[in-house]
Amino acid sequence: MKKFLLIAFAIFFNQFSHAQELLFDVTINTPKIQNVDPKVFKDMETSIQEFLNNRKWTEDVYDQEERIKCQIQLTIEEEISQTSFRANLAIQSTRPIFGSTEETPLLNHVDKDVVFNYEPFQPIVFSKNLFQDNLSALLGYYVNLILGMDYDSFSPLGGDPYFRICQDIIQSVPQNAASAFPGWRQIDGNRNRYWIIENLTSPRIRDYRMSMYKYHREGLDNMHLDPTTARATVMEAIATMKDVNRNYPASMIMQMFANSKRDELIEIFKQGTKLEKDDFHKIMVRIDASNANEYRRIGK
Repeated sequence: MKKFLLIAFAIFFNQFSHAQELLFDVTINTPKIQNVDPKVFKDMETSIQEFLNNRKWTEDVYDQEERIKCQIQLTIEEEISQTSFRANLAIQSTRPIFGSTEETPLLNHVDKDVVFNYEPFQPIVFSKNLFQDNLSALLGYYVNLILGMDYDSFSPLGGDPYFRICQDIIQSVPQNAASAFPGWRQIDGNRNRYWIIENLTSPRIRDYRMSMYKYHREGLDNMHLDPTTARATVMEAIATMKDVNRNYPASMIMQMFANSKRDELIEIFKQGTKLEKDDFHKIMVRIDASNANEYRRIGK
C-alpha cells in the first residue's frame, strides 16, 4: 500500500510540477459598447485567458520560468448582435535573453479583421482540423504562430510543426465561415492571417527564418559575454534579411519583424561602429521605408 501511494504521489507531482507553455495576460476593452452587460466581457476575458493558459499546446515540458509571456488586447469595436462582435486584436509575445533580465519581442501584431461569436459561460473548444467557431480558431492560430516563432529563435527552423498547424487551421475554415469571418483567405487582402503563414512557409522566406535563429541564439543570447561579437552577429542576420526582402519584396513577415524589433535594433546599433551604423541604416530604411526617420536615432 505504501509503495502504491508513493507511485501515485510521484505521478501526481510529475503532472503538476511543470507548467503549461504560455503565460497570457488578456485584456478586453469596450470603448464603443454601451448596451451590453459588462459581466459578459469580464466572463469573456476570463474564458479566453483560461483557455490559453490552461491548455497543453505542445508535447514538450516547460518549467514555470520557461513559459512564453504573451499579451492579448481585444478591443470590441461593434456589437453585431447579442453574441456576435467585431474587434481589433493586438497580440504580443516575448522571449528571455540569456544572461540578462531583459526580454526580446518576437511578435507585435494587430489583427483588424476579427469577427467572432461568444456565448457567455460556454467553454471555448478548439480543434486544429475541425472548425468549431472563429474565436477558437483565431486563438489557436495565434498560439501556434507564437510557438513557431519562439521555437525558430532557439533552433534553426524549429517552428515548422507549429506553422503547419496554422496551415491546418486555415484549411479547416469552411467557405461559408471564411466569408463571414474575414482574414483567412488570400482574397481577403494582402495583410492577413493567410499571408503570415504563406510567408513563413515560403522557400523565399527560409533564409529569414534561419536569420532569426542567428539573431537570437547566436546574437542576443551572447550579448552578456561579448557585446561586440554579438552585435556583429546580429548585423549578419540583418544583412540576410536584406536579401530576403529583395527576393520577396513587400512581404508581410518582414514588416512584422520591423514592427517588433525596431526599437530594440536601434538601441543595439547606437553602440555600433560607424560602419555598422551605416550598413544597418541602409538595410532597415529599405526594409522599413515608412519608418525611415526612426533609424536616425542610432546617431552617426
